[in-house]
Amino acid sequence: MMDLLGYGAFFLTTALIFSLVTLGLNLQWGLTGLFNVGLAGFVAIGAYTSALLTTPDDAARLGGFGLPILVGWLGAMVVGGIAAALTGMATLRLRSDYLAITTFGVAVVVQLVALNAQKLTGGPFGIGFIPRPFGGLAETPLLFNLSNLAVVSAVTLIAYLALEHLSRSPWGRVLKALREDERAAISLGKSARFYRIQAFAVGGAIMALAGALQAHFTGFIAPDNYLPILTFQVWVMLIVGGSGSNLGAVIGSILVWGIWAGSGTLTSVLFAPEQQARAASLQIVAIGVMLCVILLIRPNGLFGDRLRRPRLGKRAKVATAKSSYGS
Repeated sequence: MMDLLGYGAFFLTTALIFSLVTLGLNLQWGLTGLFNVGLAGFVAIGAYTSALLTTPDDAARLGGFGLPILVGWLGAMVVGGIAAALTGMATLRLRSDYLAITTFGVAVVVQLVALNAQKLTGGPFGIGFIPRPFGGLAETPLLFNLSNLAVVSAVTLIAYLALEHLSRSPWGRVLKALREDERAAISLGKSARFYRIQAFAVGGAIMALAGALQAHFTGFIAPDNYLPILTFQVWVMLIVGGSGSNLGAVIGSILVWGIWAGSGTLTSVLFAPEQQARAASLQIVAIGVMLCVILLIRPNGLFGDRLRRPRLGKRAKVATAKSSYGS
């Protein structure tokens, strides 16, 4: 029972870290309409920034300043936000698929730098000995996982409430106006490029914070953690939860991660060890089937905006009959 509870806390912690990334993507795409498929790059930037700031000194690479974990998280947000703003300045004149291709290229560049800049990132060997919150409780997995869950839950709740406030503020209404009708917003004196860069920077900072949390939760990072499959997972989480809904971003992340982890456990039980490498592709199949089913039932996602359909009730029938007699 205790092991099951500890695993549940571990699962929710991982799912909430994904929720942070999805919240950042929801700000960029769901609220502003910016098609970012390079989010894995910003997650990696946050993870490596926080790791370099907080790890102990290492003669094999730069960094290792041994700063507190909170400083690492704040540094990750600053660097991630700046990187996203610079990316936005260079790419946000593009639209739809062109923007997607460019942001994907940025993520590939970040991953290749992490893989080859061994003096900075540790190269393919990654960075270890990253300080973990409540590391002294590591010998008691249940307490360690529950403590980390409390921290990640608090950070996710703060981000969620802040984004909810921003989406209802005049700033958020401008972003929605730019998404729905850019020309109308510009005619009212709003700078489309300026607001889009702001949204891209804030979203990138949230993604970088999620990367920093993941780095300190696991204690080790490597370039293989930030492959394009991460982008696929987060986009599915947002689509399932409902684009434009912060609550949908959180619930969709938990649901999709549950299916991903559950399908992985199921394949490890059903298939022999020598076949599990091939069977791992069934995780993507499971996510794809789930995505198709949800989109057939709920085209806008679980918490997306519902299309309002007229009710054919008693009054509607009477009104229809009166109009037909009148004609």
